[in-house]
Amino acid sequence: MTFSSKAQDPVDRPRVTLRAEALTKIYRTGEVEVQALRGVDLELFERELVVLLGASGSGKSTLLNILGGLDVPSSGRVFFDGTDITASEESALTRFRRDHVGFVFQFYNLIPSLTARENVALVTEIAAHPMAPDEALEMVGLGERLDHFPAQLSGGEQQRVAIARAIAKRPNILLCDEPTGALDSATGILVLEALEQVNREIGTTTAVITHNTVIGDMADRVVRLADGRIVQITANPRRRPACELAW
Repeated sequence: MTFSSKAQDPVDRPRVTLRAEALTKIYRTGEVEVQALRGVDLELFERELVVLLGASGSGKSTLLNILGGLDVPSSGRVFFDGTDITASEESALTRFRRDHVGFVFQFYNLIPSLTARENVALVTEIAAHPMAPDEALEMVGLGERLDHFPAQLSGGEQQRVAIARAIAKRPNILLCDEPTGALDSATGILVLEALEQVNREIGTTTAVITHNTVIGDMADRVVRLADGRIVQITANPRRRPACELAW
């Protein structure tokens, strides 16, 4: 199965990049059953930045993992540019993740023995149309730290290397799970500014999971989850720049 990223919606509305329909996810351990998602419907539009808010256990990470093809739902479907990825074989899901999705997690998962440039190059060597590692690192403000190893970088700089690695393949979608969760507020702002810049300059549809409600102010829309359901979607009248957020 081949995924296309050129399908167009009518000109009077944003193009839908990802669409989830009636997603449920049930985890079973022995006789214990946990329902992580309960009939979630959601659309993510081209070029938008969405923040997903909710308490631990509300289903945020489960939803993000299913949208990114890291997990499969118990029922329901996910469409990427009109293609049902939940009906795809594992090889097609692998291509979807490789070619169209960038992931950023709370922990950076950098290889200690590789420089910042080399960590990013791990992705660019297998991507179809990558940017140069130097370009990706410059975009997140690390143009002068190319040859530094992770141990020589601060936590915020390591997270920005992880963002550069995720966006170097020019993904259609960037999925971020608590990218500032292990950082202090000042360092977190720098990471959020990097995400803003990627969303603005590359046009990557970006979804950010956080517990911090203030971060919702920088989004086009805020999606609130509770008990495996979306309980509220709010559109912000304007996106507040990350540098203006008060933690």
